[in-house]
Amino acid sequence: MKNTFTTIVLIISTVYFGFSQTKNFIDQPFIETRSKVDTLITPDRIYLSILITEKDTKGRISVEELENNMAVKLKDLGIDLDKQISLSDLSSNFKKYFLRQKDVLKSKAYSLIVYDALTAGKVIMELEKINISNVFLEKTEYSKIEKLKLELKSKAIEKAKRNAIAMLNPLNQIVGNAIFISDLGYISTQLSGRVAGIQIRGMSSLKENRFKPIDIEFKKIKVESEVLIKFKIE
Repeated sequence: MKNTFTTIVLIISTVYFGFSQTKNFIDQPFIETRSKVDTLITPDRIYLSILITEKDTKGRISVEELENNMAVKLKDLGIDLDKQISLSDLSSNFKKYFLRQKDVLKSKAYSLIVYDALTAGKVIMELEKINISNVFLEKTEYSKIEKLKLELKSKAIEKAKRNAIAMLNPLNQIVGNAIFISDLGYISTQLSGRVAGIQIRGMSSLKENRFKPIDIEFKKIKVESEVLIKFKIE
């Protein structure tokens, strides 16, 4: 019974202490500001999905031959086959497409990473020459995104304080310490979808060898960070 009474007293004390803290926080004069900062960055990781299928050549060229031809082209472009390309489906090397009752056409899917739009354009153009035309843009990324997110949060906090100072200066009041900070998160817009020739190269066809990829960038990624801060008014 004594232990039960002690527990009840402890709970009541804890609740009262928490309530007192909340009450003290509310009773303090404060100013609340919300700020957002954003920036545009050029992606430095471009993921391409490459589908090799016998269907594109109506079965005249095997997947194995197309695969070897692709490896040669990618090496010529300076692609590191050990680090930059991998099978999309590791559980199965081949997927088979059954046409009618006797014909079986195989396919194989790869994921390739390149580091700029010009190289992506060259890859697509060279693969088109060897009857590999199913290339998709999986996604784009920025390798230093975590560092950038921290920098944007810092800038958002600095902006929030500047806003608070600007609002209190006309009142001859001083911004004190932050008594509440909420990270409202960040937003990042990234590209994905089918790679059309015009998106990367500025042309709609690769069938004529005189065309060359144009050295342009992918659409920039927008990254933004937002914070909510309550500053004590001195």
